[in-house]
Amino acid sequence: MRNLIQFLVRYSNFLIFLILEVVAFILIGTCNDYQQSAIWSSANRIAAGTNNIKTSIVDYFSLRADNAELAEENARLKEELMLLTNNVEILSERDSQYVYSHLDWDYMPAKVIGLTTNKQHNYLTINKGKRDSIEVDMGVISADGVVGVVSAVGEKYALVVPIIHTKISISSRLKSNGQIGGTSWDGRNYRFVDLIEIARHVSVNKGDTIVTSGLTDVFPEGLMVGVVSETELGAGDNYHQTVVELSTDYKALKYVQVLRNNNTKMTDKIGKNHGME
Repeated sequence: MRNLIQFLVRYSNFLIFLILEVVAFILIGTCNDYQQSAIWSSANRIAAGTNNIKTSIVDYFSLRADNAELAEENARLKEELMLLTNNVEILSERDSQYVYSHLDWDYMPAKVIGLTTNKQHNYLTINKGKRDSIEVDMGVISADGVVGVVSAVGEKYALVVPIIHTKISISSRLKSNGQIGGTSWDGRNYRFVDLIEIARHVSVNKGDTIVTSGLTDVFPEGLMVGVVSETELGAGDNYHQTVVELSTDYKALKYVQVLRNNNTKMTDKIGKNHGME
């Protein structure tokens, strides 16, 4: 109590001034409409200014984040552009011929209406036939890669021999080094085939891409066949024992395209040469 009295005595003048200021503001705010409006207007301006500052700060940091994302995207696009530019600059005559070779082919869409995957001699049936200009020995592909070769044609339907058939082989090559081989199916797992006739001196690695060779008129060069899933080379082996996981999942196959070659060359027939016996 004694300390309180000493405090009031010491700061009595300041306290009286503060009380009078509060009373004056109350009287101004309640008794004079103009002054009241001015006070509220000032208060609103202060509040608005505070909100603007807050908004500006939020926008600033948001803009920084957006700019960072845009800068990262810009850098990525620049890198992709550089890679594309380099690819164009190093495009060889062979690559140009590869691009133009695909222009010699017509692609005719068809729907798969029947198939087997668990037999030694599997077949697909498609809903296109002679009336749609489908012919025997035409190649068949999907969005994922090679499917097979047309083996028989009716008026409205056609039969296709897929890669997963024990008596068909598709001329293929290693994309990494261009080495030519062929596919061979052992009749077991519909997701895998063997890549045969790859000599021991050739480099073969897990993950290597296998594509069509382009040596026959059934498929153009460079269509996806699959990816090497495993490869072995014994001490006395003359050829690699290579297993390829097919890019086409036959059990999920619904639509295909039949290929017509408008520039016929050596034929990859279903028969004695590179196909069924």
